[in-house]
Amino acid sequence: MTDYIYGNTPCFLDSQNLTKNKNYQDVDAIIYGVPWEGAVTWGDYTGCELGPKVMRLSSARYSGYLPELDHIDVFEHLKLGDVGDVDVTPADVDETMTKIQDFTRPLWESGKFLIGLGGDHGITYPIVKSLAEQSGKKVGIIHLDAHYDNLPSHNGDQYARCSPFKRLYELEGVRNESIIHTGIHGPRNKPESGRNAKEAGAVTLTINDIRESQDLRKLAHHMYDMASQDVDVVYLSICSDVLDYAFNPGGPVDGNGLTSYELLTLVHEISKRGIVGMDFVEVYPQQDPSQFSAHFASTIILYAMAGLIQHQSE
Repeated sequence: MTDYIYGNTPCFLDSQNLTKNKNYQDVDAIIYGVPWEGAVTWGDYTGCELGPKVMRLSSARYSGYLPELDHIDVFEHLKLGDVGDVDVTPADVDETMTKIQDFTRPLWESGKFLIGLGGDHGITYPIVKSLAEQSGKKVGIIHLDAHYDNLPSHNGDQYARCSPFKRLYELEGVRNESIIHTGIHGPRNKPESGRNAKEAGAVTLTINDIRESQDLRKLAHHMYDMASQDVDVVYLSICSDVLDYAFNPGGPVDGNGLTSYELLTLVHEISKRGIVGMDFVEVYPQQDPSQFSAHFASTIILYAMAGLIQHQSE
């Protein structure tokens, strides 16, 4: 029987419903949604607060079986629980940032692998802040995105989707030299974004660095080595627009991005090394009548969990 977390919205990938009992002992990984959209930075392209709901709806089609990854069935090894969504306050940015921190703090305390569904990329800052403050650990971040997302603010909103990494540069619990901006490309970046990253000490790997790599898997391990240097844990943050729009019709329109194969390979190889959690953001369901991007979220997360299984077995 399908278990719904609200209305007609099922638990992600038919996972265990934890919205009522909040008992995390019997699961290995926890999924949660952040249906938030703050300042809009590109015309009227909007609606990613619908992402968590539609990604859950789309996930109902899928099992955990991945024949291309040595026939692994993810759910033979890991139990996934769905704790529902952060109760955001649409008219109050500061209150919502606090709510995201408060919501994720006990999840980090559980020690489980956390998976956040956005929402816009602004959610990554309070999630990582909660991780750093709760654990007292230093955090490295692998950031897969077309854009740096490190501008000071947008129209006065310091937590806008274009700003989370500027805030993370300022966070004591994050080592800036272990922030790896990966897949950066295209003219929707601004010159000051590159300068901000350089001044902060963050690492940039452009789309050409990926394309010119002789070995995608080796590059993923190199990225992890950089992100894990002098930190305690590594977090993975993925914006859908790191994908070329041919593979991401429900994301921002950015060409010259990764293929689905390239993104999945990077995610799997990075996860094999050991990450503490991840998020996937910037899916706009109303731009994508077939919901290809929302569907692809299930595969991305299953590849990450398959990597986690391999990491735990080593």
